Amino acid sequence: MTPPRRLVRFSTAGLPTARRIELWEDHNRDALIGLRCHMLGEEPFDGTELNLRLDRVQLARVRGNSHVVERPAEVIRTSPADAIAVYLAVRGEAFFYHDDGVVTLRPGQVLVCDADRPFMRGFSRGLEELAIKVPRETFREVTGLDELRAPVVAPAARTLSALVDRAVRADQNQPAVDEETLLHLVAALLGRTPADPGRVHLANARAFIEDHLTDPGLNAARVATGIGISERHLSRAFAATDTSLPQYVLARRLDRARALLLSAPGTSVAEAAARCGFGSATYFSQAFRARFGIRAADVRRTPQSF
Repeated sequence: MTPPRRLVRFSTAGLPTARRIELWEDHNRDALIGLRCHMLGEEPFDGTELNLRLDRVQLARVRGNSHVVERPAEVIRTSPADAIAVYLAVRGEAFFYHDDGVVTLRPGQVLVCDADRPFMRGFSRGLEELAIKVPRETFREVTGLDELRAPVVAPAARTLSALVDRAVRADQNQPAVDEETLLHLVAALLGRTPADPGRVHLANARAFIEDHLTDPGLNAARVATGIGISERHLSRAFAATDTSLPQYVLARRLDRARALLLSAPGTSVAEAAARCGFGSATYFSQAFRARFGIRAADVRRTPQSF
C-alpha cells in the first residue's frame, strides 16, 4: 500500500536539552537518513524538520544551528539507506568530507551523494536546506547510473529547489509536487538526458515565470532566453499542456493578485494590477472578473465570501 502523503513536523523546541540530539537522530533515522549528530560548542542543539514521504521519493526541509553530522560505516551497516541523497542549500555554508576529499556547499548550490558511502557534513553557521532521498532503484531508472562513486556539486538548481520547497510547505493547500518532473530534474542535474526533456523545459519555464511575474514585458522570448532553450522548444513544452504560455502567465498573475487582495484588503485594484505585472488596471479588472466571476474591488470588501 502506498504511504499517505502526510507532512510531518519534528522540532527540538521544548524537548529536554540533554535528549535533543538523541531524539533528532532517532527522527532522522526513521524519517530520512540515519546520522550521528555532534555540537560544535556549548550551545544546545536546536533543529526543525518537515518531512514528506511521496510515492517514489522522500522530501525534507531542515533547519538547525551550528553542528556536525556524520554517516560512518557502522551507521550505514545498522541503518542502510539504499538511496541517493540530494541536498539543496538555502542558507549557510556547509562542508562535506568524503573518501576523496572535501567540498563546500554554498547557498543556491546542490550536492548529490550516495547515502551509503561514509561522509561527514558540518554547518559552522547553522543551516537551512532542502533534501531529497531517491531510492537507488529509482535513481538507476531515471539516470541510467548504477552507482554514484563521488559526490556531485552543481552551481544552481532553482527549479528543483522551488518544487521541493513548495511541496514541504506547511500550507496544506499547496498543490502536490510532480514527482516525475522532480526526478527528471535530478537526472538533468547529473548531465543525464531526461526521458522527457519537455517536462524539464516546462518546469524551468514555470519557475522562471514565477520569478518574473511582476515584469509587464514578460513574454515567450524572455522566458526561452532565461532558461536557455529556443522558443520552438518552449512552445512544444507548453503544447503538451492544455494552456499556452500567455494563458499560463495570465492565470498566475491573476492568482497572485487574488491572493494579494485577500491577504491585504487595503490594497487598491490599480496597485494589485501593477504589483502583479499588469500594464493596464482596466484590462486587469476585466480579466479578473472573467476568471473568477467577481470584481476585484469586491474581493477587498468581502474577502470572506470569495
